[in-house]
Amino acid sequence: MKLERLMAITILLLNRRRVQAQELADRLEVSLRTIYRDLESLSLAGIPIVSYTGTEGGYEIMDSFRMDRQMLSFDDLLALFTALRGLQSTQALNHTHVDRLLDKVGALVSQAEQGRLAERDQVLIDFTPWRNSETERSKYESLQKSVNDKKLIRFTYTDGQGEESERCVEPMGLVLKKYSWYLHAYCLDRMDYRIFKLSRLRDMQVLDESFNRRAMTLTKLNERWGTPQHQQTVDLVLRFTGEAKVSAADRFDENEIERLPDGSLLVRTTFPDGKWIIGFLLHYKTDLIILEPAHIAAEVRKMALDISALYLDSEHAVLNKNG
Repeated sequence: MKLERLMAITILLLNRRRVQAQELADRLEVSLRTIYRDLESLSLAGIPIVSYTGTEGGYEIMDSFRMDRQMLSFDDLLALFTALRGLQSTQALNHTHVDRLLDKVGALVSQAEQGRLAERDQVLIDFTPWRNSETERSKYESLQKSVNDKKLIRFTYTDGQGEESERCVEPMGLVLKKYSWYLHAYCLDRMDYRIFKLSRLRDMQVLDESFNRRAMTLTKLNERWGTPQHQQTVDLVLRFTGEAKVSAADRFDENEIERLPDGSLLVRTTFPDGKWIIGFLLHYKTDLIILEPAHIAAEVRKMALDISALYLDSEHAVLNKNG
């Protein structure tokens, strides 16, 4: 246990600028006295740990220290190899760069382990996007370059309501969510941080004008993008039949599903409220019955009737035209 704890402390210090002893004790669930002894053991082992006093004090490892390959097990390297192949499948990263990284990780594997690497090829992460074209890859690369070079970009954007607008933004970074790529940016038109779905972004131009990157990190922006606590939700009770049962089993957690004697699935779930729910429910067509709430069922019924009327009007127009 002590060896594992020493390894955990070393990795934490390598990944953080400065860590206080109390934080280490809390993370590892041991006493402060134990942490002080562990830090002393690490120093005696040759790891250059420096301590600082004061309110901003703590412990850190000297910048010159680097972790040796011997600290990476075969399973660690296998996890790195699998993760990199998953990144390669996103199509958004430069293939040459990822290939080089894969080669470097492979070089850390000894000749004796090479065979084991092929034998342990048991997990494949595939993020291949639905829209997979040279145009899309070019868009990703241009956005990444504008982020790195701190260049403003201008584009036309279509929001979730179908409204188009011209935007000029300071790009902060890209994030992959459920097979879709998004751009985090500071919008100079809205004077606030915004997130843009790349598939709705067109006519993009990278401008010559540079900007100073703001203090907000991509991690914090992504957390901010999560479902706000104040957002209203709606409780749904749905019954799925036919082919929709397969999709429901994929979409909902097992604890939300009740399997009825007639073979249908009864789902009780909670969604963030919004107009998007109607479209989501409509795609199950006649294999879904909305039991609750009544107002959602009424909105779906109205939308279905509007769609029917649209096609009836089109059919009548064609008949009248043909005489």
